[in-house]
Amino acid sequence: MSTVSELNKPFFQTIQTSFKDVSTTPGVETVGFANAAEGLVSIFDVLGNAAFTIVQGDLKGNIAKVRARYAKAPEQSGTLEDLVKNEMAENKGKLGTAGEGLMWLIRGLKFTLLGLQSSQNNPSEELAQSFTKAYEGSLKPHHGWVIKQAFGLAMKATPYRKDFYTRLGGPEAEVELKGWLAGLEKIVSQMESAYKSNGWGTV
Repeated sequence: MSTVSELNKPFFQTIQTSFKDVSTTPGVETVGFANAAEGLVSIFDVLGNAAFTIVQGDLKGNIAKVRARYAKAPEQSGTLEDLVKNEMAENKGKLGTAGEGLMWLIRGLKFTLLGLQSSQNNPSEELAQSFTKAYEGSLKPHHGWVIKQAFGLAMKATPYRKDFYTRLGGPEAEVELKGWLAGLEKIVSQMESAYKSNGWGTV
């Protein structure tokens, strides 16, 4: 969770790494990605409702799995793609803890990406509608009934869009958000393709 002092700053002044600065060639750089993903977790503090604790907890847990694998085999885990391949080689060709965690992490990032993109592309759309559509196009197909209900409550708990963008940092933050989302979209797309083309699973 962000500290009180951090919440008094524009969002993009509180994050360590932006998705737009994460290298994606030849693969997605693991450490930069993990740092950027941790920054994304704090955007739910800007949404300002405890209902999003479930989202934050899921993201944090899966980031931790990726970091743990990197710590165990850093030379073989410089990119996310290599991290998954190396772990699978040790796991008799099956996804390991980090590979499964990363798959869920990408799904969570896609949810956030789609919600914020919809909000930016539709100025008259409230966040509850933006994130509800995003949930249907990302996490919902992978969730059971109980989790779906919890996420449904979280969607209803989103603030009014004008309040959210004010908390985010105003017009300057909206410009920064576009670059941040573009970087995130590239990473999500690249990892979706990696999982599909390698037969690792469906993100």
